[in-house]
Amino acid sequence: MFRKTHKLLQLLALVFALQLVAPAAQLEAQCPMCRMSAETNLKNGGSAGKGLNAGILYMLATPYLLVGAIGFIWYRNRRKDEDEEI
Repeated sequence: MFRKTHKLLQLLALVFALQLVAPAAQLEAQCPMCRMSAETNLKNGGSAGKGLNAGILYMLATPYLLVGAIGFIWYRNRRKDEDEEI
């Protein structure tokens, strides 16, 4: 059991690591006020806009990762139960 949990944690760590490395510069998901504030900051030489985009993408990805992990665990346990019945 510990070995499978360890593999799942490694997989999640890999997903988070890839998310940090993957280029996400073209993805912009902001409300108009946040976007204006970030653009103003970038024009004045700041870097808050880049961090804001990254934060929004992390918040967007988190629910999908949680649901995916729960679904995977459910599937694995269900398949394990079916194998024990045979």
